[in-house]
Amino acid sequence: MIDFEVDDIRNMNAFLKIFSDYLEERNVDADRIFDSRLVSCELISNVLKHCGEPARFSGYLSSDGVVINVESEKSFGALPPPTLPEVFAESGRGLYIINAVSGGNVTVCGNKITVIIKTENPRRM
Repeated sequence: MIDFEVDDIRNMNAFLKIFSDYLEERNVDADRIFDSRLVSCELISNVLKHCGEPARFSGYLSSDGVVINVESEKSFGALPPPTLPEVFAESGRGLYIINAVSGGNVTVCGNKITVIIKTENPRRM
């Protein structure tokens, strides 16, 4: 499992590289690694932007796939259903992308969002 906290968007990519390397070492398909990094980036960015506080991240490979958890001190509340945003919309793309990439495997519980990216034959670690 990889755990870290991001308090500045400029530090996010270095932490996500560690997570990507962890997945690569466990033979996760390159497309699923890309998807996992994309989802992680969107979730962390949303916490930093909308909550104005550090984002706590944990990610690991399970028998279900790549599990990504992002938490903040503040509750996320009810998230709107992720629909395809208008072309020039200023918001909503991130949730839509996360939902599409994960096949709808998104769970919100208070201040924690969990996303599962399905993989073919994941090796449990």
